[in-house]
Amino acid sequence: MYTVKIESIEKLTHDVLRIVTEKPPNYSFVPGQATEISINKDLWRNELRPFTFTCLPESEYLEFVIKTYPSRERVTNQLLQLKAGEELILHDVFGTIHYNGEGTFIAGGAGVTPFISIFRYLKSKKQIGNNKLIFANKKRADIILEQEFNDLLGNNFINILSAEESVGYSYGYISEIFLKTNITDLSKKIYVCGPEPMMSAVELQLSNLGVDPDVITKEKF
Repeated sequence: MYTVKIESIEKLTHDVLRIVTEKPPNYSFVPGQATEISINKDLWRNELRPFTFTCLPESEYLEFVIKTYPSRERVTNQLLQLKAGEELILHDVFGTIHYNGEGTFIAGGAGVTPFISIFRYLKSKKQIGNNKLIFANKKRADIILEQEFNDLLGNNFINILSAEESVGYSYGYISEIFLKTNITDLSKKIYVCGPEPMMSAVELQLSNLGVDPDVITKEKF
C-alpha cells in the first residue's frame, strides 16, 4: 500500500479526469494492468475502486484516466473535488489484459483505458504495426483521447456511436456484421474491455463468427 500525492488533475472530456501522481520507488506494472485506489481522507480511505494505469511502466509518474459519475455520491464524484497536493492510496496491482500479439482491440466507453498504456507502449517500441481499435461510445463528446488514437492508428481507429449520428462515425451498436466488416483476420488476437453487457454481446458475436475463444483476452470494466 502506497500513499501518493496528486501532481496534476484535469478534465479530458466532460466526465473524464486525467490524474497524475507521484510514483513510489521500484513501483511496477505491465501495460494494461490496474490498481485499486482510495482517497486519503476520512470516510474514503476504505472505499477502494479499480483504475487502470495509462502511463508507461518506465514513466517517472503514474497516470490514470478515470470516467466520473457526478450524479453519484461515490468515489469518482469525490475525485472531482480533489486538487493537486492531495493524496491517493494505491493498493494491489492486478489485471488480465496485456499485449500478447497483434490484433484487434474492442472497447466500450471507459473500457478503453487498459488499451491506452498498451498503445503508448507499442508506440514507444515502434511496434504499433497493424493493430486496430474499435471504440464504442454514446456520443462524440464521450470519446477518450480521440486525437491521440487518430495519430497512433489512423484508419485503424474505428468509432461507433450509439446515441448520435455523425459524419465519419459508424452509428448503432457493435454487431456481427460490424465486426466481420472491420476485423480483417479473425484468427488474430482480440482484446475486449467494457461494461459486462457489452462484453457478453461481443463475445457471443465473435463466437457466432467462429472466433477461437483462445485468441480472446477480456476484462470487465
